[in-house]
Amino acid sequence: MIRADYHVHSYYCDGENSPEELVKTAIEKGMEEIGILFHSPCPFGDGWAIKEVNIPTFIEEITSLKEKYKDVISIKIGVEADYFTDVELPPLDYVIGSVHAVYKNGKYYSVDDKREEIDALLEEYGGDPYAMLEDYFKLEAEVVKKTKATIIGHFDVVSKWNKKAPFFDEDDERYVKAWKSAVDRLVLEGVPFEINTGAIGRGYRIEPYPSLKMIEYIKSKGGKFILSSDSHKKENLLFSFGEYESLL
Repeated sequence: MIRADYHVHSYYCDGENSPEELVKTAIEKGMEEIGILFHSPCPFGDGWAIKEVNIPTFIEEITSLKEKYKDVISIKIGVEADYFTDVELPPLDYVIGSVHAVYKNGKYYSVDDKREEIDALLEEYGGDPYAMLEDYFKLEAEVVKKTKATIIGHFDVVSKWNKKAPFFDEDDERYVKAWKSAVDRLVLEGVPFEINTGAIGRGYRIEPYPSLKMIEYIKSKGGKFILSSDSHKKENLLFSFGEYESLL
């Protein structure tokens, strides 16, 4: 069994638990290593991104926990760096690079926060979802270079709302071409894609990010993978790892 999870959020951003609560739960679950990270500050994302002033405190607390629990579990400090992050981030143990928004006509529109923002964004594209999706995957194709990521975060998070409130056809030729183009660029970086079970754990999806079709394509291109729970509460550490470990 895989006993490590690196996409874990605490109450320093939009998680429910303190870092120490997460560490204690990881120990109870028999984990060997945990990576606790924060959402990087960016021009949008009020309520879920860390405040820049709190970054040193976060690092100090995790560093203290590293020492306190060093004989029981290995603890890593990370950041989920958004493509549009506008502050200089300190060097950390690892970086998950993610795209959470599309910038259109002078405004940022989250693709991961509220379904209403998707609708507003589509209006900016004249109701053409595929034009928006093409722009999203152009950003995704550059996320490793832009964020210096060591892990590629939830590659197709733009499809988060498409299961419960569909707004595009995932088999459409334009959509498939857009995401395959991004994959073709990203596999050259040699950075693993996370198989992210977070949306399953929170009830948004029934399959991980990336979708199973995407996982097969990434595999065919020689891409690498890592399992992540994208936990925002301690109960979801290692969520569905048993099922997706067999896929790996």
